[in-house]
Amino acid sequence: MLEILYRDEHIIAINKPSGLLVHKSFYAGEADTYAIQELRNQIGQKVFPVHRLDRKTSGVLLFTLDKDTLRIMSDRFASREVEKKYIAILRGWAKEEETIDYDLVNENEVKQNAITYYHLLQKSEIELPFLKHQTSRYCLVEATPETGRFHQLRKHFKHILHPILGCRKHGCNKQNKLWLQTFGINKMTLHAHQLIFNHPITNEKMMLNATVDEEFKRVGDILNFDLSAYS
Repeated sequence: MLEILYRDEHIIAINKPSGLLVHKSFYAGEADTYAIQELRNQIGQKVFPVHRLDRKTSGVLLFTLDKDTLRIMSDRFASREVEKKYIAILRGWAKEEETIDYDLVNENEVKQNAITYYHLLQKSEIELPFLKHQTSRYCLVEATPETGRFHQLRKHFKHILHPILGCRKHGCNKQNKLWLQTFGINKMTLHAHQLIFNHPITNEKMMLNATVDEEFKRVGDILNFDLSAYS
């Protein structure tokens, strides 16, 4: 059963588990189950995804229950009236805060402007030898993408040389292998913890929050991060 964060007659939001595809996609490959069909079967009616999260990204995922509301919310996402907040665990110690303004090339080889703001939440250094270092450093950040490009956060954090821990395509595979061998963990530590928007019908301000899963908590425990605000 999917965890439903909010539901009324117009919209519904879930806490998407890591590993679940939102819908069929040429770029993501095939799967046995998809969030759109799982939610439809769970509530017994059609749902329409307003945005998407990567397969391995967990967190707040919003659907509408009719096409008129879908148009309203799609326009609001397009005009950047919806605020998306993520937490991520990065390799190394990032800056206290930074705006990453770095163009990305999409699936059709078209260059697009992409902007991400993040700020540092916590830092950690553990006794885990890596290459020439006797310890390994990590940090927990909150990121707010101002644009919604494909794999934007994963690509932007790679660009500033602080890749997301557990990310394969845009991460550090040597670090990922180290975590798998040492701790048995290969989770990508990226979680959409909050979505802020005005309700498409009532215009009431909505703030939906999604807690992290047990595997994310396990990574946080190893790094001595306080994740109580996201649990």
